[in-house]
Amino acid sequence: MVLTREKIRKIKEDFLREFDEAKSGLEELEKIRIKYLGRKSAFNQMLKELKDLSEDKKRELGPLANEVKKDIKNSIDEAILDIKREKDLQKEWIDVTAPGNKKRIGSLNILSQTQREIERIFNSMGFEIADGPEVESEWYNFDALNMPPDHPARDLWDTFWLKQKSKKDQGKLLLRTHTSNVQVRYMKKNKPPLKIVVPGKAYRYEATDANHEHSMAQFEALVAGDEINVANFKDVAEKFFSSYFRQDINVRLRPSYFPFTEPSFEFDISCTVCEGGGCPACKNTGWLEVGGCGMVNQRVFEAAGYPRDKYQGFAWGFGIERLAMMKHKIDDIRYFRSGDLRFIRQF
Repeated sequence: MVLTREKIRKIKEDFLREFDEAKSGLEELEKIRIKYLGRKSAFNQMLKELKDLSEDKKRELGPLANEVKKDIKNSIDEAILDIKREKDLQKEWIDVTAPGNKKRIGSLNILSQTQREIERIFNSMGFEIADGPEVESEWYNFDALNMPPDHPARDLWDTFWLKQKSKKDQGKLLLRTHTSNVQVRYMKKNKPPLKIVVPGKAYRYEATDANHEHSMAQFEALVAGDEINVANFKDVAEKFFSSYFRQDINVRLRPSYFPFTEPSFEFDISCTVCEGGGCPACKNTGWLEVGGCGMVNQRVFEAAGYPRDKYQGFAWGFGIERLAMMKHKIDDIRYFRSGDLRFIRQF
């Protein structure tokens, strides 16, 4: 068999024809590779004849044969690579029309949401947010608020007392029973006029039921100045509740008693369901009980280091859970800290 230019071209033509028919399958391509590039292939047999040719023929046919061999190899390699890429794409194929897997995104607990809403409203009225310790001394929690050790009003606050090695500073330690402990702490460092709100947790040693918990969130408000009066409180309260419930709210005061205020009141708001007309939610009274308030007792001002009768102000507070329950129609206070995702995810 004599190697000629025509035979080399004929091999390339035959290869291209078979390659076009078989380049979609790996098995077919492997057969073609063996047929044209295998050790016993007709092409390799012809290439062995190069050594027997004259120098002129070697220079003429050698480069042409190597170029055809290279073209055949590159064509087969590229076809194999394309097939493998296609298979990889099929493995990674994504149906963009299919509904996606929804990722759950965390959110604030409804109590935190309510607290932030309360803070936002009070901030808009010029109030400052204050804070204080949850582990408190007996003096700040009771004595400074006009409740000395033998005062019967202490019985209203079932207290978690803490064990301690020594009773230094202000006496025994406890978990604060209300956020009112911040009143004197703040006034010791600031002088009137002042307007603050104190959100935070409080603790009371009592049995739990649908309306009571041993741990609760409270909100305390304090305003002090030269001519602060009950009318100022009523105006602030109505503005706050109207903004929070997004409807016109009226406030009603009823005489009451708290050791740290004089005079003292329980305050109600017009029913958010019937708007004061009377319904089962308000037991047909038109009013919903919310919290306590009053004019700051002068003994509290004295505990803060203020001269007696120089300033006057009002203080009031309520449970954050209570407000959230009213707004979102929640009937059991224990839901807030139950950890039940069915409840938490509603908000």
